[in-house]
Amino acid sequence: MKLVTNKQALVESLATVSKAVSTRTSIQVLSGVLLSAINDVVTLAATDMEISLRAPLSAKIEQPGAVVVPARIVTDVARTLPAGEVVIEQRGGETQVEIRAGESVFDLHSLPAADFPQLPQLAGEEFTVAREAFIETVERVAPAASRDETRPVLTGVLMHLEKNLVRMVATDSYRLSVKETPLDTSVGKAVQAIVPARALTELVRIAGSAADDRIGVVLTENQIGFAVGGVTLISRLIDGQFPNYRQLIPESFDYEVAVGRDELAEAIRRVGLLAHKNSPLRLRFGANMLTISAESQDVGRAHEVVPIQYSGDELEIGFNPDFLEVGVVAVKDSPVYLRFISPLRPGLVKGATDDFLYLVMPIRLSD
Repeated sequence: MKLVTNKQALVESLATVSKAVSTRTSIQVLSGVLLSAINDVVTLAATDMEISLRAPLSAKIEQPGAVVVPARIVTDVARTLPAGEVVIEQRGGETQVEIRAGESVFDLHSLPAADFPQLPQLAGEEFTVAREAFIETVERVAPAASRDETRPVLTGVLMHLEKNLVRMVATDSYRLSVKETPLDTSVGKAVQAIVPARALTELVRIAGSAADDRIGVVLTENQIGFAVGGVTLISRLIDGQFPNYRQLIPESFDYEVAVGRDELAEAIRRVGLLAHKNSPLRLRFGANMLTISAESQDVGRAHEVVPIQYSGDELEIGFNPDFLEVGVVAVKDSPVYLRFISPLRPGLVKGATDDFLYLVMPIRLSD
């Protein structure tokens, strides 16, 4: 195999697929990238058997072939190469791959392409979704998904798609994020799946710089595929029963306060620096003021006063500062509306008109 490309193209394609490279496997080939130059098309591919990524590489093929190169070292090498033309070659009978650029020459150990697992080829009807609205929905909902692998279903995002709507839901049992977005799709009938939040986050990264205004989607019984900007991402779906999130949302609240979005987010970020470990961020609502405070026995204490319009009974409630900030930032418009029932019941964060809501569990305060 021999091909000629350039540094920038190589770096970009490697960066695209590298997120699917396995970092926790004893199977050596899964820590590599499959470089394939066949039928006048050059592609890079990687998989950890949960998600797979395939990206094109702009290159001239002088001799077709395929080889698996070690992902981490080849990525580091590509970044440090001098700008300009890069030649990648594996000579017949050799196990090493030579990478040349300018006066730099690297000979890297490789593995046979035959050892690389066959990437999924999804057989199903493809439909498309509007890229911008779909990606925005993922960005606002996915942060609430759990990272605890002991409850796999909570590491996913419940995705419901119909002709003119997408609804996404995520929860880690401490917070719940729900977003409905008007969305132009070509889906024939309503579909629903639990998609790993990690896969959707990777899709955001890939699609963010794509020129395409639509994303291709193929959904099967146990896998989902996305195609945008020439890149294909395929992920396993999560099997299980997603929590009945509608039952978790209170029908009414006793308190509602409107607060400037940016002002609130910045105050939470600042004061939250002193909310260490299990120490909560305290929100005290009094006569036309919100006092945000935190205290850590080892570090110190801080407080900040935010003017608000409030004339109800005094209320103090505690939250994990990171969880609260994520919800506030996910609201697009100002003001943010905070709704409460009591210091021991979940609080709701939402905007005035946006179809987004964020429910977050409080932390019990000790005097």
